[in-house]
Amino acid sequence: MTQVQKDIFGQVLVALVTPMTPEGEVDWAATERHIDYVISNGADGIVVTGTTGETSTLTDPEKIKLVEVGKAVSAGRAKIITGGGSNETAHAIQLYRESEKAGADGVMIVTPYYNKPTQAGILTHFRLIADATDLPVLLYDIPGRTGVAIASDTFHRAAKHPNIVAVKDAKGDLAQASRLMLETGLMYFSGDDSYALPHLSIGATGLIGVTANIAPHAYRAMIDATNANDFHAALKVHNALEPLQRAIMNHVPGTVAAKYVLHGLGQIDSPRVRLPLVGPEDSEAAAIEAGIDQVISVPGLSFDNFRPNRNAAAGGALPKIAGTTR
Repeated sequence: MTQVQKDIFGQVLVALVTPMTPEGEVDWAATERHIDYVISNGADGIVVTGTTGETSTLTDPEKIKLVEVGKAVSAGRAKIITGGGSNETAHAIQLYRESEKAGADGVMIVTPYYNKPTQAGILTHFRLIADATDLPVLLYDIPGRTGVAIASDTFHRAAKHPNIVAVKDAKGDLAQASRLMLETGLMYFSGDDSYALPHLSIGATGLIGVTANIAPHAYRAMIDATNANDFHAALKVHNALEPLQRAIMNHVPGTVAAKYVLHGLGQIDSPRVRLPLVGPEDSEAAAIEAGIDQVISVPGLSFDNFRPNRNAAAGGALPKIAGTTR
């Protein structure tokens, strides 16, 4: 991997949570602080309005403003990538064009969800969006959420488009990832926190992580060790992160648990999520807390002052302004 490739998006990318008030409105001040926190602790890039950012319940103006705020706070220190696509191709094109005008450094296109298009439809969706922007494009393969995977042949055909340069892989198929990296030249970003080091070991560029909201310094350390060909140091960080990853990803949706933990650490003012997401119920909160108790020594992170608040996280919010589409 060349330095130019590393510099397109960076290597440590955070799938950013969108901090909200108890009423479910975007907390812009907390958002600015959180963006600064992850960048100051090693993030090369931030994916705003992705799955973890609750893109499904953000309005279009909120999505664009998140790009603008990200650009302002990063001040050139990190890349800002917009992940707020749509399963309507025309709407996705509109959002990405507006995001480009707002200063986005890249766009992440998720496979159209719910529609379950054929591979021809998926490829056309990708190509038309890539035609509509001059920004570098990541394709987001997450069949567990979209209902359909991107086929190998579709990756090969999409890779011929000059703007399509990378993949966020949340499928966990290491054999396919290895083959496609070799055959297409696409950069790969691990989209499953527990697969970050395995993906890196077969040549991935980096990661787009949920738990990187909480432990950006540790992921920076893992990447730096990998770049230095120090596998044992990278493995040590991977093992240290494993219980944190389980705590965040195994009991409730990742954004719910990440906000719960970030609030308990005092990093954000409220753990609120928007309906239909809700905060963890008592049994789920207990499982998250038990997982945090198993975290021993993560670089740059301490849970000594972790004070989770189940009451603050309870339920979900209905924002005053609804709607994400035209």
